[in-house]
Amino acid sequence: MAAISGGKTYHHGDLRNALICAAVDLATEGGPERVVLREAARRVGVSPTAAYRHFEGRGELLKAVKTHALRALADSMERAAERVPGADDPTVAAELRLAALGRGYVGFALEHPGLYRAAFCTPRAACGDVWVPLGRPAEPEPEIRAFALLTEAVNALTGACRIPRRARPAAEAAAWSTVHGLSLLLLDGPLGGLPEQRRADVVESTLALVVSGARAVRARSGS
Repeated sequence: MAAISGGKTYHHGDLRNALICAAVDLATEGGPERVVLREAARRVGVSPTAAYRHFEGRGELLKAVKTHALRALADSMERAAERVPGADDPTVAAELRLAALGRGYVGFALEHPGLYRAAFCTPRAACGDVWVPLGRPAEPEPEIRAFALLTEAVNALTGACRIPRRARPAAEAAAWSTVHGLSLLLLDGPLGGLPEQRRADVVESTLALVVSGARAVRARSGS
């Protein structure tokens, strides 16, 4: 997921990828607002005219950056899940994985705030629409893998707890809303100035609430 300078990687015949790399660098430095096609071209060392042969405008380039950022977010979640110790109890294992995915989500936001903001830039004309409609199965496209990972983890946890899916409507959306909201509070909200240890405590407490929410669903469902 490393943001590689397009200017250092450009080779003849690979200008589109070089421009995307440069745009990823720009987003890493300052968020989606910094992504400008002319600046990406300047960093790569080509004219704006050459860049426009590969991208119609800023919106198309920003959409490519958004896709990259969403994939990087999912990669961060998967790496966090890989570090989870094994557990013989399938319920415990599922709880640990769900918490780890959330930890990887928030960790990515804090480590790469510019890319994180680019992943969720909102202007449809600039970024396109890659959201997953609630109530429909997650598709395997890489750009929505973060949502798919949360969905799979919630499914695994509810399956281990023998919770009927009808008892947990949109639970994956609730989990996503929780970690996304916490990320924004830590980046741009009143939690942004917390000391490092206090911030870590807040993250772990929030993840514990996500997992305990599944236990509450279990109790209500009578399982």
